[in-house]
Amino acid sequence: MQALTLPAAQGWRWLTEGFRIFRRNHLMLAFLVVSYWALMALVNIIPVLGTIATTLCIPAFSVSLMTACRSIDRGTPLSPQLLFSGFGSHLRSLLILGAIYLAATVGILAVSALADDGALMAMMLAGNKPAEEVVNDGTLLLATQIALLLLCPLIMAYWYAPVLAGWHGLSPAKALFFSFVACLRNWRAFLVYSLAIAVVGTLVPGLILGILATLLPSGTALITVLVTVLIILVLAPTLFASFYVSYRDVFVTAGDDA
Repeated sequence: MQALTLPAAQGWRWLTEGFRIFRRNHLMLAFLVVSYWALMALVNIIPVLGTIATTLCIPAFSVSLMTACRSIDRGTPLSPQLLFSGFGSHLRSLLILGAIYLAATVGILAVSALADDGALMAMMLAGNKPAEEVVNDGTLLLATQIALLLLCPLIMAYWYAPVLAGWHGLSPAKALFFSFVACLRNWRAFLVYSLAIAVVGTLVPGLILGILATLLPSGTALITVLVTVLIILVLAPTLFASFYVSYRDVFVTAGDDA
């Protein structure tokens, strides 16, 4: 499989095209995303085992949501059962991808523990609040920076891996390799994509909330909550749809996708 190299401006198009897909069936896509979040949150209640289970299942759910976006793109109807469609084929490879991601993340946090004696690792894996001195002396910040730096190549390898394994039957190793190469070749488009998400996801909502707070000061708290929920219900499905668009543009030509 060969990954195309796209111009930087394509990164903005991924987001706008994702919003177009969302608008075509916004209720069902938002329902699937919220249902996915709720299910993951419910399983995560179980200490340790919940985190392991949800991480292992993330690739399969990613394929499910990508399938939903592809169905909208093709004009076929959606159903709630699509949330579990990613578990239908190549499940072993998807679970292996989840295990690799879990192991790699724990390994990265272990490396970051060299900077803060494991405060970040304890916070991320066990929910423990870091000690005040670790926050004040900057060691937690340093550990976070180390973790983010090491997470970048992991995210690149993981970005397209679930759909490459789930739709095209690639082995976990090949899926991770092709995903990393695709992201590396399109780093300019991903840079623009990241900036677009930052603008749409932070600056625009901040501007909207600021205007509403000025116009309606008496109900600021309630309005902030309602608008924030509305923004999330629009932005989150749009982002999932944009993941599909980026895959479609980088890897897929007419008739090639499964």
